Amino acid sequence: MAAHHCFSPGEREGVYRAIRERRDIRSGFRPEPLDHALLRQLLNAAHQAPSVGLMQPWHFVLIENRQTKQAVHDLFLEANRAASSIYEEGRAAAYSALKLAGILESPHNLCVACDSTAARGSGLGRQTMPETAIYSAVCAVQNLWLAARAEGVGVGWVSILEPEKVKGLLHIPPSMALVAYLCIGYVERFREIPELEILNWEKRIPLDAVLHYESFSSTGDLFEDRDDAVS
Repeated sequence: MAAHHCFSPGEREGVYRAIRERRDIRSGFRPEPLDHALLRQLLNAAHQAPSVGLMQPWHFVLIENRQTKQAVHDLFLEANRAASSIYEEGRAAAYSALKLAGILESPHNLCVACDSTAARGSGLGRQTMPETAIYSAVCAVQNLWLAARAEGVGVGWVSILEPEKVKGLLHIPPSMALVAYLCIGYVERFREIPELEILNWEKRIPLDAVLHYESFSSTGDLFEDRDDAVS
């Protein structure tokens, strides 16, 4: 009975595969644009995201004009110079070697903004945690990312940008928060493991390193300990 509402085995595997094989694409975008119907379908997947109080705080700015992309890329270069200055020696060289060409390469850029003051939802869930409006917009980004992977479309999240400068360039109201700047398009390949792992920038930590039970102080193999307790 517990599995009464589950998807078929093939459908479930598709969901888990999209999660497992999603990648942040920094370069290698192909120039051909997505069909408008597919692009709208991906945006609709984002729009179906959960949101606190059903406030739906997200706004999407689709960018395809080369001149606008170049202006955003100029802002990226400015921010990237500042970001690179915090690293020393080998780490600085590794940072400089990262390929971050998605803004100009990808046929579609998408800026996701959040209106945390939206009246929709009547404030439900935001009284004690107003930041949940931002979290809701991030859920929209993840929805789009997973749907894109299922469609063979790459997505790259550019976070090396000064939000206020991008908002000014795109005429986003000052009261809104810039949540994400995304590069979208078909790509040459999806790597088997994340690029930052390949480049030895960072490794994915095991689940047990971040998993706790009942209190934060719990440690060890959570599920093994619970199996012992109930056997």
